[in-house]
Amino acid sequence: QQPPSTAATPPHAQRRPEPNPPTKSHPRLPPPPAAGEMMMLVNCSGCRTALQLPHGAPCIRCSICGAVTNVAAPPAPGPVVDPARGAQAPAPAWGPPPPAAHGRKRAVICGISYRFSRHELKGCINDAKCMRHLLTTRFRFPDDSIIMLTEEQTDPYKIPTKHNIRMAMYWLLQGCQPGDSLVFHYSGHGAQQRSYSGDEVDGMDETLCPLDFETQGMIVDDEINAALVRPLPHGAKLHALIDACHSGTALDLPFLCRMSRTGQYVWEDHRPRSGVWKGTSGGEAISFSGCDDNQTSADTSVSSGLLILSTVFVIIIRISLANHAFMQFITLFYYFLSKVCFTLL
Repeated sequence: QQPPSTAATPPHAQRRPEPNPPTKSHPRLPPPPAAGEMMMLVNCSGCRTALQLPHGAPCIRCSICGAVTNVAAPPAPGPVVDPARGAQAPAPAWGPPPPAAHGRKRAVICGISYRFSRHELKGCINDAKCMRHLLTTRFRFPDDSIIMLTEEQTDPYKIPTKHNIRMAMYWLLQGCQPGDSLVFHYSGHGAQQRSYSGDEVDGMDETLCPLDFETQGMIVDDEINAALVRPLPHGAKLHALIDACHSGTALDLPFLCRMSRTGQYVWEDHRPRSGVWKGTSGGEAISFSGCDDNQTSADTSVSSGLLILSTVFVIIIRISLANHAFMQFITLFYYFLSKVCFTLL
């Protein structure tokens, strides 16, 4: 279900001119990643455009010509031989120091049912309750480190209005340090509106619809990226679950992973041609979406009215948690989601 769409640069300090001032340019590619991110550049096999490959990705899809470029895995660095002793020393470590073993945990959970309106959804508040239970019981998130935004809250600052969701997103990243684990969960309506900034591959911005979106407007993916993704420091992790329509790129991340019909994972380059960097400040941001940007998410009677994505996510987390295997989780996630959707058709 989907609601109808609604539609300074600070002065620089003066300084003496340099003998050979550098020329200003507007490169197409974003700035190089911070040390330790392990990104590599490859040329598209179709149009030869330079593409930035995420670490560990075997292939990437070009957003310009659509060609898939396969990349061979680079050889692991060998040990360093000490000529004086003839012994092998470990390879030197590069990049920032490792994050703390036990960082802070924080979560923002938002479930909006739009009660007593023509946009009402049946299961979003239940989604929020299930996610809170999962985080506190399985991942040991402290109760006081989770902000719940639903219509059932008595605190007026915890009603899922546009202002309160914005404040919760900024609270989530406030004081974020290496080793922190952050979660953002949204279950509700999503929509699209035309993008005039030129930073979208499809020309459309993805949006979240707060409880008061008809009067206060929607929250655009550019703002979500600026609040949740860009400030994420090295060693910190953000996991987002967006159970809404048109949520494929709701966080505006620079790369999108899809599973092909043959079961292979293909990375798509979604960096804007303007060169604006949409990634983190060294941290790791992962987003799970209920559907593609041009699709709608189903509100079904599965598990007493829960939306499909949230239901499948909780089930697969419980199955794969014991093995600590992320790729196993991804495979099971796609498999169960396809089976549930096929059953409902």
